[in-house]
Amino acid sequence: MVRTTNLGYPRIGRNRELKKATEAYWKGALSEEELWATARRIKAEAWEVQRAKGLDLIPVNDMSVYDHVLDTSCLFLAIPPRYGHRGDIVDLATYFAMARGRADAPAMEMTKWFDTNYHYIVPELGGGFRLNPEKPVAAVRQARERGVAAPKVVVLGPYTFVALAKGTGGKGANIAARRADLLAELAPLYGRLVAMLGREGAAAVQLDEPSLVCDVTDEDLALVEKTYATVAKEAGRTPIHLATYFGRLGDAFPRVVGLPVAAVQIDFVRDPRSLDDLRRHGFPEDKQLVAGIVNGRNVWRTDLARALETLDEIAKRVPAERLWLSPSASLLHLPHSVALEKRLDPAIRGWLAYADERLDEVATLARALNEGRGAAPVRAALEESARVAAERGHHPLAVNPEVRARTAALRDGDFRRAPFAERDRAQRERLALPPLPTTTIGSFPQTGELRKTRERFRKGEMTREQYDAYVRDEIAKVIRLQEEIGLDVLVHGEFERSDMVDYFAERLRGMAFIEGWVQSYGTRYVRPPLIYGDVSRPAPMTVAESRYAQGLTKKPMKGMLTGPVTILKWSFPREDLSLEAIANQLALAIRDETVDLERADIPVIQIDEPAFREGVPLRRADRPEYLRWAVRAFRLASSGVAPHTMIHSHMCYSEFNEIMGTIEDLDADVVSIESSRSGGELLGVFREHKYGRGIGPGVYDVHSERVPAADEMAGMLRRALESIPRERLWVNPDCGLKTRAYPEAVASLKNLVAAARTARG
Repeated sequence: MVRTTNLGYPRIGRNRELKKATEAYWKGALSEEELWATARRIKAEAWEVQRAKGLDLIPVNDMSVYDHVLDTSCLFLAIPPRYGHRGDIVDLATYFAMARGRADAPAMEMTKWFDTNYHYIVPELGGGFRLNPEKPVAAVRQARERGVAAPKVVVLGPYTFVALAKGTGGKGANIAARRADLLAELAPLYGRLVAMLGREGAAAVQLDEPSLVCDVTDEDLALVEKTYATVAKEAGRTPIHLATYFGRLGDAFPRVVGLPVAAVQIDFVRDPRSLDDLRRHGFPEDKQLVAGIVNGRNVWRTDLARALETLDEIAKRVPAERLWLSPSASLLHLPHSVALEKRLDPAIRGWLAYADERLDEVATLARALNEGRGAAPVRAALEESARVAAERGHHPLAVNPEVRARTAALRDGDFRRAPFAERDRAQRERLALPPLPTTTIGSFPQTGELRKTRERFRKGEMTREQYDAYVRDEIAKVIRLQEEIGLDVLVHGEFERSDMVDYFAERLRGMAFIEGWVQSYGTRYVRPPLIYGDVSRPAPMTVAESRYAQGLTKKPMKGMLTGPVTILKWSFPREDLSLEAIANQLALAIRDETVDLERADIPVIQIDEPAFREGVPLRRADRPEYLRWAVRAFRLASSGVAPHTMIHSHMCYSEFNEIMGTIEDLDADVVSIESSRSGGELLGVFREHKYGRGIGPGVYDVHSERVPAADEMAGMLRRALESIPRERLWVNPDCGLKTRAYPEAVASLKNLVAAARTARG
């Protein structure tokens, strides 16, 4: 009989309870026990939902009050020395200091979780590990107290934990050279943890190893085999479920499924070639296969008939008694339930499946295999699935002939600007900026008053005229503030925008704003829009605010846009068009906006692409094709303006080392990137790659409350000048200031300007 499980459930609460409780704790308005009580309630609700859905094996320990990778660092007491930690447990103050920094210790680095918009805290590993099992043990005990008969404990696996880490002295060779030693030290601790959890009543322990779907060498696989031999030996009888997701195992398939574990999870959704791997190599008769069969990362309802075709092929090689069905990845990446969507067009809502609905699909597929397709509930579900699949591709909401014709008519000249040297001369003459010009990334702090005003407008308690007047007043204040601070290129503050993607989604045809929240990092939650149809721009989206702001100052103003690749990556894209086709539709909409901003005499236009690196495929062989169309989409969006208009872009919290040449291919006049949180490590890339455009390596971390001194930022600039020509260097923070409070933002920006003036000297 086929059984069902899940890899992980959303942990933020249906009404964002975790965010509210965590931020209240940070402000001192909530006690530590009250925060943990909120977390326990969210966990209990998640278990109850999954039990009601009929899951045979329910995940526990997938809950985190900040980040599961940070939890793993604490699990093995991998605490950087700067936090002064002592003892065998990690207190909450130390935990949040690692995530967010404190006055005497900067935060740990943060970067993207594989190719998702989730951010994790990068482990800093130097050895000397000890086991701190309090959190997973408590999860098992609480689950059993709540009636969860078969809890499956979710823990990040040893290979991925080390693969995602940096060494205590930096990234690169330092950690790579020590990988074998670190795994040898961690493996017995993992094994003892598994055994301990089994004694507590865990039915299985799920070790997540998504790094195995990346490029792995024979040497890597030998390390994995050695590591898991030790883990299995120490684990005893407790079953280990090895979970891979976000791609296929490919050539690594036979060695991974041959590891000494009870079950292996394979993602059959993200890359259908996983089925080819199974056909070619078969599956061990002593193991169970967990088939990731419904999409854990997108929200469109599963075509159940196609999923059953895949399962029929799987069943030829793995009998029902050794087969589990699950989502393809943790449901962390989806909102809770479509039932919470009250404002969507009913037709579009009927096309969707969020976390809860994904579990319903898993249950339906299991029932189809166990009871047959003729069972009444299964037959009804299959008929409804077929109706939805047929409707979505041809619905008037999804197809716009004018957009299709415009993209079909694109030519090579639409993707090119004048040569950079010509643009550089025209922009220098027009802008007359000092050396090392200062600016911000775009957004200014969004206060509680601003959020309340926006909510009042949304509820109809303010007129459009009243709301627009309020926004203009906020813009005027921030223009005066920037002039007082002494910044060289100003921004309008983005007070009219709650989110850099949502704002555009509400103004573009073919996209829809949703009410479901997804965690991006910590207490930063986002509502990824839906791309349900062909995308176009019916009217200007940002011109009025930018024109108003430019009229208040003689200094140059930046128009602020979100780029096509980021809108695509931070949305739930339709599945009936290629990503390239969707990106080009988005690019044309943004291109129309850049042309209108230029007509409004905005001299600098920033097209943010923080998701550009995130979208790079996990395997090198798949990267050239992505980079080809992603670069072309950005160039299409930015190539409609004259040489004297300066195009900026911004990218943050990712590894750029391998794609510096591609970033130059974007042909932006200036690119700003994260640098401070990684200790300026990225600056070394510019010694090797002579970047020929303007570059703004962030000089301070906006995701920490810490205000760095001017001397500290000046030191960062001095290091930058060792690698970047003076005439190409810009001075800016790492990212937007939206989440910061005004006192710390103003103090940091004053220090930034002082640092730039020092460096100019």
